[in-house]
Amino acid sequence: MHRRTAPRLARLLACAAVPVMLVAGCSDSDDDSGAKKASSTPSSEATKPAPTPTVVAAKYPKLPEPCKAVQAKTVEKLVPKPKEKKGQVLTAGSCYWAGLDDSDADDLQFRSLNVQFNGLSADPTLGSADKRAQVFAEEQVKKAMKEDGAKDAKSQKTSGIGDWATTVTTTTKKNGDEFHNAWVITRTANVVVTLQFSGAGYQGAKAPDAAELAKDTPTPAKEAVAAVAAANKK
Repeated sequence: MHRRTAPRLARLLACAAVPVMLVAGCSDSDDDSGAKKASSTPSSEATKPAPTPTVVAAKYPKLPEPCKAVQAKTVEKLVPKPKEKKGQVLTAGSCYWAGLDDSDADDLQFRSLNVQFNGLSADPTLGSADKRAQVFAEEQVKKAMKEDGAKDAKSQKTSGIGDWATTVTTTTKKNGDEFHNAWVITRTANVVVTLQFSGAGYQGAKAPDAAELAKDTPTPAKEAVAAVAAANKK
């Protein structure tokens, strides 16, 4: 689940205009020469290069190992019988767990958990690392609300997770099955954590409620945020 241009600095050109006073009975040739020299000489202030903007460096230059960011006991609680208990790295900076509870043939319940880390760096033209991360986090919220043809999308600001967080719930369909999804997009300094917890009932089993799934997302989200800080300890 994963951009810059060099600035064109505007330079101000200054011209000093020297007025010429004409006096009767006197030649103006010398005055004209002086005026032309003055007007053709560029201002020393205009030739000075503009200072390079400075921005605060990223607080967290390192990202944690994604498959170790969420505690094993949390994964075990949320994902029944995961195929890969240690998780699968699908893309850089992300980890995925999926499992099916088939203990009751009439109530087949599928669950999946995905966590993704994106670290943003400072850029003189785009702003501080934290500012860029905030912009990216808000883009992730918009993406979550539309992904896979999402319906019934809702978002809500969430406190107590990182420096900023929003919870999103959606309903999607894949291969004829209805999936309910709960997302937590959170920013901790310059790192954005995107966590998705999804569930479905197979072969006619009732799908879990998205709001109920959302109640289980704060714990893995907080663990993922803590993993960022731990990865950057000296």
